[in-house]
Amino acid sequence: MTKIKLCGMQRPQDIDLANTLSPDYVGFVFANGRRRCISEETAALLRSRLSPTITPVGVFVDNDLQTVARLLEKHIISVVQLHGHEDEAYIKRLRALTDRPIIQVFRIDSESDIEKARNSSANLVTLDSGIGGTGTAFDWSLIRDLGRPFVLAGGLTAENVREAILRLRPYGVDVSSGIERDGVKDREKAESFIRAVRVTDRQG
Repeated sequence: MTKIKLCGMQRPQDIDLANTLSPDYVGFVFANGRRRCISEETAALLRSRLSPTITPVGVFVDNDLQTVARLLEKHIISVVQLHGHEDEAYIKRLRALTDRPIIQVFRIDSESDIEKARNSSANLVTLDSGIGGTGTAFDWSLIRDLGRPFVLAGGLTAENVREAILRLRPYGVDVSSGIERDGVKDREKAESFIRAVRVTDRQG
């Protein structure tokens, strides 16, 4: 089954929607300056409402290690997603602080970016079109045999996720703007997205 992550949770009603739809993961953004960024206090509130069957992921862009470690220690998040310029040295230092899974995101502009993703020491990699939440897809033809499981992000919607799954066979799919209307999570779009993934898996 294709794993599903709904990213950019900001409001209690976003969590209520996730609890109804039962994705595998939800994402809390802690990257300062990003539209979907939330405070630690808001994340703690949202986490308290989240179903225990859904894994909370913290999305970071060049945050200091202490912030990441604190959110893990407080059990506000269970997985770390690195979406900035974090390198192998950063991942090594983070592993000294936690044994929780690490996802590293790569912006895919060329085949050399695929090579970087292939060589990452992170537990899992995400292939994306940009810094996150851009609503645009990258050139999927750049994906060759990555040689490891990956999550696909960038411009995914209910209309194109079936093609993405059948063509690329990702471990998971990550969506944010594709389930939003006027900048907030939309029930109809989220339901359509998850339905499209699940139906594709059943028919796959």
